Amino acid sequence: MDFQQSDLYQKLKVEEIMIKNNVTRLLDSKKIKYTAFELPPEKLGAVQTAELLDVPPKIVFKSIVVTKPKGGKPLLVIIPGPDEVDLKEVAKIINEKKVSIPTQHEAEQLTGLQAGGISPLALLNRGFQFILDEKARSLKEIHISGGQRGLNIRLSVNDLIQLIHAKTAPVSKPNVTP
Repeated sequence: MDFQQSDLYQKLKVEEIMIKNNVTRLLDSKKIKYTAFELPPEKLGAVQTAELLDVPPKIVFKSIVVTKPKGGKPLLVIIPGPDEVDLKEVAKIINEKKVSIPTQHEAEQLTGLQAGGISPLALLNRGFQFILDEKARSLKEIHISGGQRGLNIRLSVNDLIQLIHAKTAPVSKPNVTP
């Protein structure tokens, strides 16, 4: 059974909302056009989020924390929902031999955010470097987390790149896990 046929999906109602948090206040203060969507408060994957929003999974991007072997501030790599991070490409871009993905608990400690709510917009001015997968460049808008579980933000790719000063690079690859 796919997610859209599940009882959870049938009970949920996704809608445009006017929720306010630090992310939406930041976007409002910068006069950046966006749409906020309320989702269930539990941790959802990007593909499940796409199903709930009835949008193609490739436009719902997920934020993956990546750490360097010698410490220092981690990176946030933003990739399409169905894909996985290409750690070799990320390492090459930042001139490291190797990088890794921390556990969910470690990612939450590093960001101060819950998994499912980790967002580049919530981590601005916190020392993170942002790398946005180049696939975003072919899209006008993408969906990203709104900085808390249950909040999704749709905004222009160009606005996102400018706001977070993201590098764009080929940092994702197809997910081979079924």
